[in-house]
Amino acid sequence: MVNMKSILGLALAIGIAFHAHAQKGPATARPNIVLIYADDLGYGDISCNGATKIRTPHIDRLASQGVRFTNGHASSATCTPSRYSILTGQYAWRKKGTGIAPGDASLIIDTAVTTLPSLLRKAGYATGAVGKWHLGIGDSKGPDWNGELKPGPLEIGFDYCWIMPATADRVPCVYVENHRVANLDPADPIKVSYTAPIGNEPTGKKNPELLVMHSSQGHNNAIVNGIGRIGFMQGGTAALWKDDSIAAVLTGKAQRFIVDHKTAPFFLYFATHDIHVPRVPGKAFAGKSGMGVRGDAILQLDWTVGQIMRTLDSLHLSDNTIFIFTSDNGPVVDDGYADQARELLGGHTPSGIYRGGKYSNFDAGTRVPLIVRWPGKSRQGVSNALVSQVDLLGSFAALTGQQLQHEDGPDSFDMMAAFTGKDLKGRESVIEHAGTLSIIKGNWKYITPGNGARYDNATAIELGNDPAPQLYDLRKDPQEKNNVAAQYPAVVKELSAQLNALKDAGRSR
Repeated sequence: MVNMKSILGLALAIGIAFHAHAQKGPATARPNIVLIYADDLGYGDISCNGATKIRTPHIDRLASQGVRFTNGHASSATCTPSRYSILTGQYAWRKKGTGIAPGDASLIIDTAVTTLPSLLRKAGYATGAVGKWHLGIGDSKGPDWNGELKPGPLEIGFDYCWIMPATADRVPCVYVENHRVANLDPADPIKVSYTAPIGNEPTGKKNPELLVMHSSQGHNNAIVNGIGRIGFMQGGTAALWKDDSIAAVLTGKAQRFIVDHKTAPFFLYFATHDIHVPRVPGKAFAGKSGMGVRGDAILQLDWTVGQIMRTLDSLHLSDNTIFIFTSDNGPVVDDGYADQARELLGGHTPSGIYRGGKYSNFDAGTRVPLIVRWPGKSRQGVSNALVSQVDLLGSFAALTGQQLQHEDGPDSFDMMAAFTGKDLKGRESVIEHAGTLSIIKGNWKYITPGNGARYDNATAIELGNDPAPQLYDLRKDPQEKNNVAAQYPAVVKELSAQLNALKDAGRSR
């Protein structure tokens, strides 16, 4: 991990003003871009969005220096599709195979498409990915954990990556640096299976006495660091991560990338593990929130944001850096481990005033924390503009003077005026994706009929599925308690038609 004392005091003189239509070239200044993508963090999990049982001072400071959005959305209510959309500018539901990816999935992003990193690299940026990936890796045969892991992040536009291949609750529990598993001993090769146990390796199901954290549902296959995982694994002992140091390791790698690229424009995509399960906060945070490990993980996430802010400040890069903080989907409390997260909430409401959570069609599934800071360029304050993460590609294309082709980022638009707080309206409409599709336009939200379960007992989340159309007036009813579809059939008809049209064609606000 980067020693912060070693980088304090380093200075960078840029001395040239930013030009809105910057072209690649040494005489042009382009703002650095840092995107911190939190995992499973709810709208109400941070104190600047109203949380009172827990404090997030670093995230709050970021918000006070930029724009805090109250109507910012991930494109989906689960992780893989949101990550696909933010990097490609395309709604994930348009492409098959973009559901929650198994740990041994092949790369789901076509290497031929324009992505956020490839777009910025073309504009002269150094590009780095650190943290959770969960977009698959390897060709159609799947990943070769003991060989070259490609295609992957480097093949879609990143110059460097240090990633967790999938999620911390899935095997293999190793880091990948560029095309190789980090610290892998060739004499101890990795074997992975998602269909059957490997050899005589213990499992959480058969050997619960070996567990330090028990599962509440699933998560009872391979045991790594005393924690049951999804999938089976053998070998790779020297390469295994330690769960209580994941945040420190990832933060250190992100800081190192910034330090190494301080003299040229860079794009850092930092996808944290926090606050996804299994939640094993480091010693500095364990037991500090009074809300159990989930609360401790929020404190650790806030520390991570603070460390990145401190690194930018120490290098005098903050004023020339667009800093974005957001989450891949809404909150979930019990997502597979008996960690007492639900029992210890103590009145904390992860989704804030909104209904639902991760996996849900209701607004808490995709309405997430979203903060954008760009000193001198973004205003300071709160915005209710309707904005979506899918628009980052279109916005940064315009920012760097690049024209998107018709097939590039088909659902992504230039929303830089909204992201900087100058346009208080934002999008005309946005599509949300969970068990079914929804559309938000103005004050109205229409949820298409769906035959899925209404409630998930395992996670205690309302999923928002209903065989009948649902229509909510979000201005009067932000909690989506009163379905007014029967009272406004013309609005239902209009929004249903618009949603169907958008499903058949992209690039329409």
